[in-house]
Order: sequence, then structure tokens, then C-alpha cells
Amino acid sequence: MNFIKNNLANALTLGNLFSGCVGAIHLILGDYQITAICIIVSLVLDFFDGFVARALQSNSNLGVQLDSLADMVSFGLIPGLTMYAALEPFGKILSETELPFEVKYLGLFVTLFSCLRLAIFNLDEDQKYYFKGLNTPSNTILIFGLYYAQKGAGDFTFLFENPLFLVLFTAISSWLLISPIKMIAMKFKSMKLQDNYPKLALLIGSIIILIIFKTVGIPLIIIYYIVISIIFQKQLN
Repeated sequence: MNFIKNNLANALTLGNLFSGCVGAIHLILGDYQITAICIIVSLVLDFFDGFVARALQSNSNLGVQLDSLADMVSFGLIPGLTMYAALEPFGKILSETELPFEVKYLGLFVTLFSCLRLAIFNLDEDQKYYFKGLNTPSNTILIFGLYYAQKGAGDFTFLFENPLFLVLFTAISSWLLISPIKMIAMKFKSMKLQDNYPKLALLIGSIIILIIFKTVGIPLIIIYYIVISIIFQKQLN
């Protein structure tokens, strides 16, 4: 029983990693629906591995390292591959030269900065009740959510017609991952209403966006999340 208790959270984390690997494979194959399902599974497992570890008091340094390594695939590689796929149709940066570098590889900067963000997070002891910079799951939902909506229903097509915008989007996304901007975390330091205004604003606003835009609103929630976090900067601690 002790073995199960001590390793159940790690098993969930490895499940997150497995789901991320499957999602990345299907993203390359162009099966975006399977990738979307895998991202959802990874999000659920990423939440419950920490929940189970705390509930069973089985937190360990091994679990911390496994969590980051799993997130690196599910929420680091997948968004980078998504930007790679979005930029792929635009070919070389300078088509008349012999340079082998193609603009699509710039999308992988999201993966590099996701790795950097996860490493910084592991060393930062201040982020108990807020995130510093955009967390990798939210960044994945934003990037893949926009791309999936465009591929599936033709929404946000205008965003994917301009390679300069996509490169700028990649740069902004990469910067947000390691930015000093405080982001709302759904962790409660106290139950006082005035201490939780940012969380309430995020929750209510997100529900309204989903009601109005339905599933297309999922990546819009992340944009709202960033904006509302900036508005409540002084209250996040």
C-alpha cells in the first residue's frame, strides 16, 4: 500500500507525459482533434497529480522534477509544434537566398522559453499564490486553441494569414512565459472576499466568454486572463 501511496501521483504525472507524447505525434500528423483531447487529458492529470500528492502527503523532489519534465512535452513541445505548423506554409525567410533556415523553425522558440519558464518556476519560491509570467498550460491553450479553431471552423483565419504576425505572436508568447507580470493562480491565501476579487473577476468573466463564444471562447479566456491579471497586479501576492 505504501508503494501505491508514494507513487500514485507520479503515475498520474507519467500519464500526463504519455498523453503529451501522443498529442505531439498526432499534431505532426495533422489530427488536431486527437491532439486537443490529449491536451485536455494532460491538463486533468497535471491538476490531479499535485492534488493527489498533497492529499496523500506523498510530495517529493522526484515528483517535482517529473512534473516539469512531463509539462515540457505536454505544454512546451506541443505549443512549439503548433507554431511550427502555423508558420510552415510561409517557407524560407529569404526565399531568394541559399539560407536553409525557414521561418517555421522560429515557432520552436515557444518550446525553448517553456523550458526556461519551467526551470525558473522550480527555483522560484515566491510563486505560492500567484504565477510570475504566463504558465505553460495557459500558453498551450492559447496557442493551440486559436490554431484548432482556425483549422476546425475557420475562426481566427486572419491571424494565420500573415507570417509577420505569427512571428510577433511567437515572440510575445515566449516573453510572457518568463515575464515579471504576476498572473492569477486559483490558490487561496484566505477566504476573505476582498482578497479574492481577482479570482472572482477571472471566474465570472470566463463564464461569460464561454456562454457568448462557446468552445471558440476558450483561447479568448486566456487573453482575458492575461488582461485581468495585469489589471489586478497590485492585489496579487
